Amino acid sequence: MSRTAAAARAGVAADPSAPGQRPTSGTVAPATSSDAVSRASRRPSGRVGAGAWAELLRLPALFTVPGDALAGAAAAGARPGPRTLLAIGSSLCLYEAGMALNDWADRAEDAVERPHRPLPSGRIRPAAALAAAGAHTGAGLALAAGAGRPALAVAAPLAATVWAYDLTLKHTPAGPAAMAAARGLDLLLGAAATGGGTRAALPSAALLGSHTLAVTAVSRRETTGGSVLAPLAALATTGALTRLVTDGRIRLPAGRRAAAAPGLPGPTPAARPSRTTGALTTALAAAYAATAARPYFHATLNPSPPLTQRAVGGGIRATVPLQAALAARSGAPVTSLLVAALAPAGRLFARRAGMRKVSIT
Repeated sequence: MSRTAAAARAGVAADPSAPGQRPTSGTVAPATSSDAVSRASRRPSGRVGAGAWAELLRLPALFTVPGDALAGAAAAGARPGPRTLLAIGSSLCLYEAGMALNDWADRAEDAVERPHRPLPSGRIRPAAALAAAGAHTGAGLALAAGAGRPALAVAAPLAATVWAYDLTLKHTPAGPAAMAAARGLDLLLGAAATGGGTRAALPSAALLGSHTLAVTAVSRRETTGGSVLAPLAALATTGALTRLVTDGRIRLPAGRRAAAAPGLPGPTPAARPSRTTGALTTALAAAYAATAARPYFHATLNPSPPLTQRAVGGGIRATVPLQAALAARSGAPVTSLLVAALAPAGRLFARRAGMRKVSIT
């Protein structure tokens, strides 16, 4: 949740799991960022193509978003339904709002460090990106309202977190925590929309938020590199989360197991999952660990910008198998397989001719 901004939107933003902070390198050319922005604003933008918007909105990263709501529905002990679809739509809109707002807020830094981006290159005007962020936010809140008051009660602070991160918190020590909160709220949005409550989904939200916290901490040095501590901490976090997700004793939502007391809300006492569910959870957790751990390890050995960026990308992609493992852990194997299928679908989409140059970070 991306933002991981998002996506981190977690969040979702995120992603959350979204693009992280892009500090200005000390080795840039003598021109100031304001001069670069001024030059970029004078370039003729011409006709804005779909490729520029795909790059601005990081379309391949969208495949990391639906699993939040689906994992939240599974944690709440409810089957996905029309309100879950509304929650997914809300999550996608808020995630894209965070992406557009991220580049609008970072346009001065990107003019120096990433002049090929849509805004500094003049392919999309800053006012259009800001308008897109506002429109996506409004659409996300409207979709959440359609899913019910509990969903809107979660979507409103989620949207506020996305905007606060991009405009203020990203450049502060609270940045990674804000992205983690956004991704956790995104999972709770699915729970609130589908089951009407969020209490049973809090453990899953905490686990997903911890993953997003680690990815965002690494992303803060993706343009300069040089940090061994962040990828090392992310590697340790990956191991701890894998262990927690595959814990042999889990708390299944009421109604998920035949042993659940009828009419009682909330989770049942800790119980051992079925052999099939346990094996599926283990397999998905292993896929999560394999996706995230290797690039983290390489960035720990050599924290150069390319390997750090690769670690961020690996962490974002690992969000999908983690979401699937959380759904399986909650006793929803069908939902977990549906979420897991988003990973290969996302890879196929990213290989399309128009998406090959679009980064997810």
